[in-house]
Amino acid sequence: MLNDYALLLTAIDFAARKHKDQRRKDVGASPYINHPVYVARLIADIANVKDAEILAAAILHDTLEDTDTSVEELVRLFGERVCKMVQEVTDDKQLPKHDRKQLQIEHAAHLTKGAAFVKLADKISNVEDVTHSPPSNWSTDRRRKYIDWAAKVVANCAHADARLKRRFNAIADEAYQRLNEHENLG
Repeated sequence: MLNDYALLLTAIDFAARKHKDQRRKDVGASPYINHPVYVARLIADIANVKDAEILAAAILHDTLEDTDTSVEELVRLFGERVCKMVQEVTDDKQLPKHDRKQLQIEHAAHLTKGAAFVKLADKISNVEDVTHSPPSNWSTDRRRKYIDWAAKVVANCAHADARLKRRFNAIADEAYQRLNEHENLG
């Protein structure tokens, strides 16, 4: 098994290669890899997590869902625990979007502690993006609905880290405030 530093560097390298041609939905179409690296950084910085497997799972959290990565590949390279956390936060893309979103709310209550760190940090990152650099084609209403849904996922997360939850609530409050100001100007 890899030591902690090698595990994290291998996860960053793997995720960067898998996401190399992907872009975020923000106006600037930022490189996708920025998102999983930021999710891991939020977990380390805010929740003070030093567990390399949780941080690796954060870096890899979208590989099963958004790339050609297989479960077997993750197990072989990163071990069962990392793979299990990634699987816990992976949507089944074969389901309709509405069903996937509802399942995220329901499954949040059953996430392991490590997967809960990843889920909360992912929602923080996404709500920050929706607040500061939303997709150009997202209306104020769509942004509000996304934040409302993300808040339900976070609220239902049984193993939510209090520090990450406070950060999520602060960014959600800021998002609502900005949306309200935008609506009042229009």
